[in-house]
Amino acid sequence: MTTTARYPALTFRQDYFADGAAWTAFVSLLQDTFGIDIDPLQRLGGPDPSCMPFGWFDADGTLVASLAAFALPLTINGRKLRAAAFQSGAVRPAWRGRGLYRDVTLKALEWCKAEGFEAIVLYTDKPALYEPYGFHSLPLHLYIGAAPAPRAPTVSQSLDPWQPGDLALLQRALRTRTPVSDCLAVCESAAMFLINTQFDPDVRLSWMEGEQAVIAWKMDGERFILLDVVAPAIPALAAILGGLDVQPDVAEVRFRPDKIAWSGEPQPLDGATRFMIKADFPVTLDTPAMLSPMADF
Repeated sequence: MTTTARYPALTFRQDYFADGAAWTAFVSLLQDTFGIDIDPLQRLGGPDPSCMPFGWFDADGTLVASLAAFALPLTINGRKLRAAAFQSGAVRPAWRGRGLYRDVTLKALEWCKAEGFEAIVLYTDKPALYEPYGFHSLPLHLYIGAAPAPRAPTVSQSLDPWQPGDLALLQRALRTRTPVSDCLAVCESAAMFLINTQFDPDVRLSWMEGEQAVIAWKMDGERFILLDVVAPAIPALAAILGGLDVQPDVAEVRFRPDKIAWSGEPQPLDGATRFMIKADFPVTLDTPAMLSPMADF
């Protein structure tokens, strides 16, 4: 813990998640700033073990400025990258405009450099904030098209992360998953997958025993929305539909569908949020793609 002449009323801390009071302050900042509650993560296996938080706390223990970095191995254009991700960047309104966010950003960048990461990624609706640090945006696309005929129905079961047996199954599957796409996908990100199950009440999780696959999906009328597939080998979309016993008219796949024996038309992802990357070498996507929403961070 340190203080500086520039911020005499504040104390800087990093790697503080093991401190219960500091974790509560972190949860409070994100809930107040973004309206999300990440505290359930503690009951879903805890934060990513590689996560390194950086933050300034006031005398009452309130976290007033934060940024966290964690390891997020990625596959991009068939190449596995030892990447990191930035998340949970926030400053309380009363403390904005004093350079605190720049301070935690520089500290996080220095940590990533010391750890030897090849690239850093983040999501933001303020890309201009990160461009001076060498980040640039990658366009994101989902895929839409006619759904294939389902294969013969097979047995699947619903999963509930709050059930201990189902959580253990999910954790095992996440440890042995293969990237859902060779174009753009996470190689592993168990904590993000599990907490993202809590942010959208429409997300369904199903286990296909024969394929040893966890399917994250939704239905929107007659549209089947495939969010992610967690498996050692990615099954075809027709097999997934058969396993789930659904026969939709339209399929929407929110990752590059290069492994599911189906091809739809790429559509730009709506919204103001941008996906940005910083690397010491040029990075563009060979084909339209996006990270699975279950990997959002």
